[in-house]
Formats: sequence, C-alpha cells, structure tokens
Amino acid sequence: RGRPVIAMTPRGTPLTQARVRRLAAGPGVTLICGRFEGFDERLFAARVVEPVSVGDYVLSGGEVAALVLLDACVRLLPGVMGAPISGDDESFETGLLEHPHYTRPVEWEGHVIPEALRSGDHARIAAWRLARAAADTRSRRPDLWERHRDARVPSPSGAQDETRDDR
Repeated sequence: RGRPVIAMTPRGTPLTQARVRRLAAGPGVTLICGRFEGFDERLFAARVVEPVSVGDYVLSGGEVAALVLLDACVRLLPGVMGAPISGDDESFETGLLEHPHYTRPVEWEGHVIPEALRSGDHARIAAWRLARAAADTRSRRPDLWERHRDARVPSPSGAQDETRDDR
C-alpha cells in the first residue's frame, strides 16, 4: 500500500532525476513492463498506474527501461555509493551536466589536464568545474541550460521555489 505502480512505456512522462530521488526515498515501487505493443489502455483507466518513459526511443519491452529506473534509484540508497555526498555533483543534480573528469597521466596523447585542476587551489578547481559544467550544458543540452537558467532567476522575495521538480 502506498507504493506507486509505474508502467514503463514511451508514452509516459519522461523520467527525471527529481522523480528518481522521490522514488528512492519512498516506500518502494511496483514496475509493470509491457512487451512489443505495450499495454491495454484500459489498464490506465481502471487503475492508478503512472506511465513513465526513459527516453525518446522504442525498446522491445519495458524490462530494460525498468532496469534503468532501478539502477538510478538504487545508487541513491544510503551506503550504495559510499560517502553520502558522492552524488551531489552528478549530472542533473544541480540542473547542469557534470563537469569533465581527468585521470593520470597529466599528459595523454598530447592532451594535458587543465592547469586549474592541477593547481591544488580548491576554490579555483570548484570555479573551473562550475564553468565547464555550465559551458558543456549550454553547448550539449540547450534544453537543460534553458531550464537551469530560468530556475536561477530569483523570486522578488528572494525565496527559493520549493516546487521545482528538476533540481
């Protein structure tokens, strides 16, 4: 009781990180997976079933989509990713894509890790990461950038909008 019933279907509401967070924090979920042609429409008329889509493409069935939803939820459960703040800077958590990552060596096939990341200056590193996240979001996902930019417009009272769903 109280657990949402979700039907994985391309006709559903797109899955967002905000929805994943709510599901991961909730009492659980029942997933229904159609095969090939999907669901009898009477199911949605007769029951409280939320249609959810994992993207603008078609799969042979809802099982893979259900795995996507499950993986997104499980990684948010306490202890799964280690430190509680491990996922705070991930793509979609702040409305931006995540900044680029680099590993060793410092130079690889003529490409060098940006100096700001090698500086040891935590404020400079944070500023570089934010600037790159913004630039990459703006160029790669203009739809996300527009939502992020619009969300940053402060309200006249200075209060944050607690009803936003895409944080």
